[in-house]
Amino acid sequence: MKICLYGAGAVGGLIGARIAASGRTLSVVARGATLHALQRDGLGLETHDSRFFYPVHAVADPAELGPQDLVIIAVKQPALSAVAQAMGPLIGPQTKVMTAMNGVPWWFFDGLPGPLADTRLHSVDPFGTLRSLIPTKHVIGCVVHIACAATTPGISQHRMGNGLVIGDAVGPTSPATRAVGEMLRDAGFELTLSDCIQRDIWFKLWGNMTMNPVSALTGATSDRILDDALVEAFCVRIMEEAAEVGKRIGCPIAQSPAERNAVTRKLGAMKTSMLQDVEAGRALEIDALLGAVHEIAGKAGVPTPNIDALLGLVRLFARERGLG
Repeated sequence: MKICLYGAGAVGGLIGARIAASGRTLSVVARGATLHALQRDGLGLETHDSRFFYPVHAVADPAELGPQDLVIIAVKQPALSAVAQAMGPLIGPQTKVMTAMNGVPWWFFDGLPGPLADTRLHSVDPFGTLRSLIPTKHVIGCVVHIACAATTPGISQHRMGNGLVIGDAVGPTSPATRAVGEMLRDAGFELTLSDCIQRDIWFKLWGNMTMNPVSALTGATSDRILDDALVEAFCVRIMEEAAEVGKRIGCPIAQSPAERNAVTRKLGAMKTSMLQDVEAGRALEIDALLGAVHEIAGKAGVPTPNIDALLGLVRLFARERGLG
């Protein structure tokens, strides 16, 4: 299996390092300091008591690699358009593209039956560019239940969790996707195959669409957010609205906000990925986490005043600080 990783940050670096550690050959498309680090040392994986490096074939130009069996995209939503524009040489007729990303993807309704089937989302793909460059038939959705951070270029720090959920964007699980699942199991992940990956995407989004933007606005870790009764109540109202949207579109949530927040509390003083992006001066993935939910709610006829308020606040925050 020819495998290429596009995006060797926290999540991508961890997935790539695990794959390389399992003995498989891995190519990585990178640039700048990350490219130099990968060419010099390989992908680094750090845990609480160890740090190991695994050799990879790192390049700046995807054309050097040619068509792959699997391309793993592990970038954040603001960077996706540029990646899609560049990755054409990696995609052949049988290539699978696994999107290990947060939030609602451009293909979300392509394989989701219900009242909004085949709806196109302007918030995450305003001109249809992603759809044309990465056709949905190639896509494997991936939900990441792992906490990690990029400490230095080329090194991913694993903090907790080991779960990946994958599933085809459209149709039943294909043999190619099952093969990807076996490869990821061999790499040490707790792998779940999903017959409706959109439901898994919505469930994770429901849990992190509050902590991420509220932490970005306040600079607070998740425990401090939940310790403030008024802020926690605001987050609960947002989750209730998102759950209602999910019910309307065929992605029901079985958990209560209180149950989910209890799980979040167990993570302790967690610094969300969006707060890490604020501190690093990186663009924030607002559209995939909140903008798409706002758009979907409008199409589904669900009032979402609290989601709208949070979207407006974090969007303004990002604009004022040049993080949009």
